[in-house]
Amino acid sequence: MSIIETIDLSGYGKEFIADPYPVYARLREQGPLHHVNTPAGGEMWLIVGYDEARAVLADPRLSKDWRTLVPEPGDLYVISANMLESDAPQHTRLRKLVAREFTARRMEQLRPRVQQITDRLLEAMLPRGTADLIEALAFPLPITVICELLGVPDLDRAMFSALSRKVIGESAGYEEEAAAAAEIGAYLTCLIGDKRRHGPQGDLLSDLIRARDEEGDQLSGEELVGMAFLLLVAGHETTVNLIANGVLALLRHPDQLAALRADPGLMDGAIEEMLRYEGPVENATYRFTREPTEIAGRLIPAGQVVTVVLAAGNRDPGRYPAPDTFDIRREPRAHLAFGHGVHYCLGAPLARLEGRIAIGSLLERCPELRLDAPATELRWRAGQLIRGVQRLPVRF
Repeated sequence: MSIIETIDLSGYGKEFIADPYPVYARLREQGPLHHVNTPAGGEMWLIVGYDEARAVLADPRLSKDWRTLVPEPGDLYVISANMLESDAPQHTRLRKLVAREFTARRMEQLRPRVQQITDRLLEAMLPRGTADLIEALAFPLPITVICELLGVPDLDRAMFSALSRKVIGESAGYEEEAAAAAEIGAYLTCLIGDKRRHGPQGDLLSDLIRARDEEGDQLSGEELVGMAFLLLVAGHETTVNLIANGVLALLRHPDQLAALRADPGLMDGAIEEMLRYEGPVENATYRFTREPTEIAGRLIPAGQVVTVVLAAGNRDPGRYPAPDTFDIRREPRAHLAFGHGVHYCLGAPLARLEGRIAIGSLLERCPELRLDAPATELRWRAGQLIRGVQRLPVRF
């Protein structure tokens, strides 16, 4: 087998953060699997092909539980007892307990409240004539919805947003990340303790505290903290960037925006194209080889980090004709924005619901909506996980 080259992605600089797709396209032309140094300083294997991405995302030989590789996980451990960072059979057990409460029916019942929150946010925004759409709509909508759903009172949302960004890899280093994890873990531990003392309150977190399966199994205190963290962070981060990235894609493609305004019935397909074209998650969370494992024709040693680049798979020309074209009428074909396999995002229906309502209401009430800064001057978030702009200035 040939010696594989290690590619230094950190050498691409800010251009790579702003627009990684040309780099991923060049890598994909050379093959679906690459060994890289990342901007964060770690070595890993990147999967950049669609078919290979689906295969890896569903491969039970790869572990999601990083704690098995770290002798002393430290403060990050307190929020890690969740579905995303667990393998079968533990993952199966956790997902079963949570899925019993996180039902499609429960999500659909949120529709009137999502519309009400959206309307209130737009009514506050519209008189100003200009706004940062993330601050005015894309962030407060999903964080309000998930906090109400979970029963999280009086959360300092600006503080929580800053802490969650550190935990998901947008910090200055491990110590800052661990400190943020400890702070969130302490808050959630206190919150769960309060809910235990006061009894059922009709919210999802109270229901998770009481949830038992047919055999009487239920979530431990540590697992409740981990699941609350996962639902809070995943419950707003993906939707913030679905809304902001989706609106930005429309504003940068006036023909598609005009088509959607002319036919709001295209909204469902438009949301799927937004997720494919500029999805909110650039890379899936890490997977680890437990043993030497063949991936895309190459034997990967044990103990290696494997990352699926969802953004690259969603622009694979082998899967999507003209993949760099934003086309809201594109024939639906399963994208990777919410993952694939047993770890497929449990909150995908809620994210889609919020995205449809937020973007549909925005377009209806802002017929003159346009960018209030050159697209080239927008700053994209650093880090390997989340794909989104830091601010989205608009005028209406």
